[in-house]
Amino acid sequence: MTASIRKMDDQVIAEFEREYPVEIDLVWRMLAENQYLQKWFADLEIQTLEEGGKILFDMKDGTFEEMTITSLSVSNVLEYTWGNDLVRFDVTPSKIGTHLIFKETISEVTDHTPKDITGWHICLDVIEAILSNEELPDRQLSYNEWYPVYEEKFTELTEEK
Repeated sequence: MTASIRKMDDQVIAEFEREYPVEIDLVWRMLAENQYLQKWFADLEIQTLEEGGKILFDMKDGTFEEMTITSLSVSNVLEYTWGNDLVRFDVTPSKIGTHLIFKETISEVTDHTPKDITGWHICLDVIEAILSNEELPDRQLSYNEWYPVYEEKFTELTEEK
């Protein structure tokens, strides 16, 4: 399922919704415990899981981008800075298991934005595969499939008046 992308005031919101047929605690662990987080996003590491706590993004050049947790409700909400933007995971129980809403609030759309949103799409697919004990998708093949979709969505968005 692709993200919905819309303008809201002077920002852009990219939002994904996913249903996972597992208990909420399993989804939460994927987001908030490093041993699980690094299975789907190896470059992230939570330093302290609390509001104001830090998450490190390994830039693979010996440096780390530090992100700040801005909202936290254990097992339900994890929101943190992502550069000048915010990413937020909302996790709630559903009829089949767990409903996840991922939202990135984007302050400025750049040429890199479709790449980021494609990356989040793939990450959510990887989480699904892990939780379902399925083979992990080939990330490069997935990127080649989904990037043109998001590039087009952002092109259409920036062409709107």
